[in-house]
Amino acid sequence: MAELFLKFEDRILQEIVLSGGVVTIGRQPDNVFCIDNPAVSGHHAKVYAEGDHYVIEDAESFNGTYVNGQRISRALLTNGDNVTIGKHTIEFRDEIRLAAAPSGTRTGDEQAPKPPQLDRTVLLDTAKAKQMLAQAAAAASSGGPVVIRKVSTSPDQSPVIAPPAVRQIIGKLTIVKGWTDQPHYILISKLTLIGRSKMAGIRLKWWFAPRVAASIYRAEDCYFITASGNRVKIKVNDMLLESSQKQLEVGDVIEVAGIKAVFAT
Repeated sequence: MAELFLKFEDRILQEIVLSGGVVTIGRQPDNVFCIDNPAVSGHHAKVYAEGDHYVIEDAESFNGTYVNGQRISRALLTNGDNVTIGKHTIEFRDEIRLAAAPSGTRTGDEQAPKPPQLDRTVLLDTAKAKQMLAQAAAAASSGGPVVIRKVSTSPDQSPVIAPPAVRQIIGKLTIVKGWTDQPHYILISKLTLIGRSKMAGIRLKWWFAPRVAASIYRAEDCYFITASGNRVKIKVNDMLLESSQKQLEVGDVIEVAGIKAVFAT
């Protein structure tokens, strides 16, 4: 299981377990890693899975993205890599895959399954860490959702395991009309942008498409769609969206920015 650690100097600000979704990085508040620094572009870079590797890609940022001191436009990440964005550092760790590889074997050649969720890292009791990670790896390899439980310690240092986490639903969007980069989308990220931007999870492919037309937000047990501005119109089941957002139901037909799509779970 791979992780990202957002740091400022030697202090860890945020931790994320990578599980197959897209981690967007930038100064705008809709990013997964939101870095409030004027040297960072609004949508600066993103990290995503590609086969059994993770890739970092610069989003044509003004000040650039650096991996181990070298400016990149796109690069494969390996265990221990340090990404510099503005004055902040993002450390990439893939210690589970590294530890599991036989001696003399390149870890990049392993077929690692992509877990279906992207959640914040939880703190694990040292005595229970290996057991919990093994359970997560087994769930990922079987195709089921990865569920990690928080572990704390009682005063006598014995582990106290919290109740199992609730498994979240995973939404799907099927494009039935319009030009996009894919016909089907699995909505595993907390926030999926719809637009022409390179940071969009649903990329519009026609020339005059808006940079960001709308966004789909994944809550605890449901999804919401919202427009990016007053000039963007969204229809759900042929009804114009009048409020700032709408909860999506299975079978809803969404029309926005020249595309028509059906929502399912």
